[in-house]
Amino acid sequence: MTKIPKILLIDDDPDFVEATRTVLESKPYEVIVSYDGNDGLRKAREENPDLILLDVIMPVKDGFSTAEQLKKDADLKKIPIIILTSYAERGGGSSIAMSGGLALETEDYIDKPVKPEELLKRVEKYLKRAGLDVA
Repeated sequence: MTKIPKILLIDDDPDFVEATRTVLESKPYEVIVSYDGNDGLRKAREENPDLILLDVIMPVKDGFSTAEQLKKDADLKKIPIIILTSYAERGGGSSIAMSGGLALETEDYIDKPVKPEELLKRVEKYLKRAGLDVA
């Protein structure tokens, strides 16, 4: 039996989360949701997802700090991370330095809003790279 890829979506915007979950669940993906970085780290440890979609601008713990902690964790560092953010659009509206994200070892970086087909294409690319059978 083929394993259904598990995707952890960490984003504090409920509307974006629901829209993205709908897009991802149009494929045979299991989607786990977290609304902040600390909870996202906990869920990553509990669920051991195949891929993580991570927002940057979040309260409590921003996406860059979360990604850094994921990549430092021996059990989680191999999980591909795609950073999803409206950072470029919001520009100076945040105290988070863009350079922080460029130094991270994340697999990809997508600006919001993202077209559903582009999101699915990128997700599929990294799941295949991780050796998962993607329908």
